[in-house]
Amino acid sequence: MILFMTFAGIVLIGVLGFVGRRKPAADLSEWAVGGRRFGAVSMWFLQAGEVFTTFTFLGMAGLAFSGGVAALYALPYVPIGYMVLFFLAKRLWSLGKERGYLTQGDFLEDRYDSRLLGTVAAVLGVVFVLPYLQLQITGLGLIVQLVTGDSASGTLSMVIGCALVVAFVLWAGLHGVAMTSYFKDVVMLVVLGVLLVAVPAHFTGGVSAMFHRIDELHPEMLTIHAGPADQVWFTTSMLVSAIGVGLMCLPHAWPAVMSARDPKVLRRNYTWMPLYELCLLMPIIVGFAAILVLKPGSPSNGILLTLSKQVLPTWATGLVVVAAIATAMVPAAGILIGISSLVARNIARVESDRKQFWINHGTVVAACALSLLLAIFRPDLLANLLLLTYSGTVQLAPAIALGFLARRPVTKTPVLAGLFVGELVVIWLTFWDKTLAGNVNVGLIGLAANLVVLALAGTAERLTARTPRQGSDEPVTVHA
Repeated sequence: MILFMTFAGIVLIGVLGFVGRRKPAADLSEWAVGGRRFGAVSMWFLQAGEVFTTFTFLGMAGLAFSGGVAALYALPYVPIGYMVLFFLAKRLWSLGKERGYLTQGDFLEDRYDSRLLGTVAAVLGVVFVLPYLQLQITGLGLIVQLVTGDSASGTLSMVIGCALVVAFVLWAGLHGVAMTSYFKDVVMLVVLGVLLVAVPAHFTGGVSAMFHRIDELHPEMLTIHAGPADQVWFTTSMLVSAIGVGLMCLPHAWPAVMSARDPKVLRRNYTWMPLYELCLLMPIIVGFAAILVLKPGSPSNGILLTLSKQVLPTWATGLVVVAAIATAMVPAAGILIGISSLVARNIARVESDRKQFWINHGTVVAACALSLLLAIFRPDLLANLLLLTYSGTVQLAPAIALGFLARRPVTKTPVLAGLFVGELVVIWLTFWDKTLAGNVNVGLIGLAANLVVLALAGTAERLTARTPRQGSDEPVTVHA
C-alpha cells in the first residue's frame, strides 16, 4: 500500500505541475518569473518552498537526534534573513522591474557594468547549487527506500520523479512550481502536525513528558556542549546562513522574488513568514523523541520515517512519504529554473531570444539528467561540493550588498578580487586544511578575507585614480 501511495504521490505532483500552466510562455521572462504577476499567496508558497526541502524531513529530525538543541541553529537564520529582506525587497524588485533582471547574474552584471562579474557569479551559482539539486533527488530515492526496504524502488522513484519534474518545469515554468508548492506545503504541515502530537504521545505521553524524560536520561542533549556542534559552530553557522538568506546569495531564490506583482507583496510576506518558519520545530521535536527510542549511533537521516512506521497506520505512513517526496520534487523544480536561467542569461551569451529560450530548456534536461545519474551511480561525487553551497555562495554577499547602493564605492575589480580570495579560502579550509578553522564556519572566514581584500583593492584603486597624470597639474578622479 505504501509503495502504491508513493508512486501515486509522485504522479500527482507531476500532474499538478502541468496544471499550473496558464498559457504558452512567450519568452524567458514569462517562463522563469511568471511575467512578474504573482500575488501574495503564490509568493508565500514559492518562497516557503525554498526553505522546506528534503532537509526538513531527513535532516532536521536527524540533526536533533544526533546533536540535540544544536539543531535549533536552523530556526533563527531564515527569520533574520527575512528581516533584512523586508528593507531591501522594494529596491530589489524595483531594480529588477526597471532593468529586466531575471537572475542574480543579471543584477551583478548591470550594477557593476561587468559581463565578467555576471558570468563568474553565474558559474559559481551553477557549480555550488548543482549538488543541492542532487541532494533533493538522492533524498527522494532514500525516502522511498527507507519505507519500502527496496533499493530498486528508490532508484525507480528517482527516475520517475526526475522525468515528471523536468516535464512540468519545461511545460509550465515557475507557474508549475507555484502550483505544486501549494500542495507540498499543505500536506507537509498536516503530516508534521500529526507527527508532532502522535510521536511524543505514543512513546512518552506528550511533548512535555518527553523533554522531562530527556532531561533525566540525556541532559547533555538539551545544551550546546563541546564537540563538532559547539557554541562556536552554532553561532557562526547561523550567521553565515542568515547573511546568505538576507542578501539573496543562493541564485535559485531570485526567480521567486522577481516574479512578485509589486514590492508590497514581498514586504507583506517578509513580515509574516518568520512565524511560518517556526514549523521547523515540528521535525526537531520528533528528532528529540528518537533520542529516547532509538539506539545511539542509529542512522539519523531516516528517523522521522522510522518513527512514523512505528506510530501510524500504514495509510498514514503513506501520506508522510508523499509529503516527504513533495519536499524533494518541488524544491528540485525551483533549483532547475534558477540553474537554467543562469546558463541561458549569463553564461551562454546568445543574442537571439529564441536561442536563449532553447538553451534554457536544454539546461533543465541536462542538469536534471546529470544529477540523476550521479545520484544513482556516484552519490558521493558531489558530496564535498555540497559543503560549499552555503559557504561558497555567501562570498557573493559583499558584491550584492554594494550593488544596492545608488553610487557604489568600488568598481568590479576590487569586487572580483575579494570574491576570488574568499572562494579560495573557503575551498582551502574545506578540502585541504580542515582543522585550521576549528568549529568556525569556513564561509565566515572566507567572507572576512573577502572583505579585507575588497577594502584594500578599493582603496588602492581610489589612490591610483587620484594620482595626477604625467604632464598635468590637475588630479584625475575616476568615479566608481
